[in-house]
Amino acid sequence: MSTQHPAQPIRLYRHQLSGHSHRVELFLGLLGLPYELVDIDLRGGEQKSPDFLKLNRFGQIPVIDDNGTVLADSNAILVYLAQRYGEGRWLPADPLGAARVQRWLSVAAGQIAAGPASARLVNLFGAKLDLPALIARSHVLLAVIESELPPQGYLAGEQATIADVACYSYIARAPEGDVSLADYPQVRSWLARIEALPGFVPMIESPVGLAAQTA
Repeated sequence: MSTQHPAQPIRLYRHQLSGHSHRVELFLGLLGLPYELVDIDLRGGEQKSPDFLKLNRFGQIPVIDDNGTVLADSNAILVYLAQRYGEGRWLPADPLGAARVQRWLSVAAGQIAAGPASARLVNLFGAKLDLPALIARSHVLLAVIESELPPQGYLAGEQATIADVACYSYIARAPEGDVSLADYPQVRSWLARIEALPGFVPMIESPVGLAAQTA
């Protein structure tokens, strides 16, 4: 946990079913930072309202307001929080360590978004995408992760980093998109290690609802 604290709680604009929002809330919890949640009505289009567009011109969640510092994009927010409050614990400063973390941030924005995250949108929210193709793509990804995870380690090394935070939410909820984790014992153990970290914040199980616009 961080020994630094913001002057006021960090405001997180989110939707509770958004994995992109959850990765930010999870990291706030792991850092032990005070925060307040502002739920955005995606069904009503609040993310496209003039007031929200002042926070993020792309009209997407999550967004944080850290005492006047407003920042959008979940992975960018993780980098900011790690640099601002993580005391070097969550984002290595050495070139190789930083590159290893960046690799998985790219996976979170790429293969995970185009795999288990998209399959979840189809199954839960009726997104018009090719579910069998997304499931197949997800298993290719999971096989790679399974092969790279050490028995007691994390994605980018021996300790948890924002790489793990960025990748956790949609992999943990992959079964909601009919992507089984049964064949991936290392992945399941990794999820359990993250869930055992002090300050862990669970993601709610998703009812059928709204396909969130996230970034």
